[in-house]
Amino acid sequence: MNPGTVSNESLKNPLRVLLVVEEPERIELFRKALQAAGCSLTAYASSSAGLAALAGQAEADLIVVETASPSPLLLDHLSQASQSHPRPIVLFTLDGDSEKIRTATLAGVSAYVVDGFGSERLRPILEAARARFSAFEAMKRKLESTELRLSEREEIERAKNILMKQRSWSEDQAYQAMRKMAMNEGIRLNEVARHVVEIVNWLK
Repeated sequence: MNPGTVSNESLKNPLRVLLVVEEPERIELFRKALQAAGCSLTAYASSSAGLAALAGQAEADLIVVETASPSPLLLDHLSQASQSHPRPIVLFTLDGDSEKIRTATLAGVSAYVVDGFGSERLRPILEAARARFSAFEAMKRKLESTELRLSEREEIERAKNILMKQRSWSEDQAYQAMRKMAMNEGIRLNEVARHVVEIVNWLK
């Protein structure tokens, strides 16, 4: 299959796009290109103002934006939308300034496309943006999970130290006591540790 060819599966399950185009007369151009690429236009706007709210209302798989040059206000609106309703964002622009590319990426843009919009390469660009977004979200979840485990481990260590000091227990005795309580109560070990710390702080 050629890079610009749309599969039958894509036509059956079109990607839903929220479109922001600063020049209203270009909306129809995008609508036709999106349809040819196996996408459907679920909502559109000629301004990024209120984009976060619109992103929450529109059941879109991606946000596609076209602008001659991304302004700080536009990038701020994209950042707000990305934080409140995460999804791939594709930005078409004529501005290849490296600082704006960096800022746009930090704002949540998955694909920053310079030198205009080309309908024949639209689908590959959208798919690449989705793949990059998915990879980033997976990495973020992994990082959050790692941070959570570290936080839980710190809670357990604090609780063990408290029990060792107050009960004159060994490290293993303190750990086994908390583990037994967690099993009896049917809760996680770090929850027991949190309770131990909270009780000690309350008694101070």
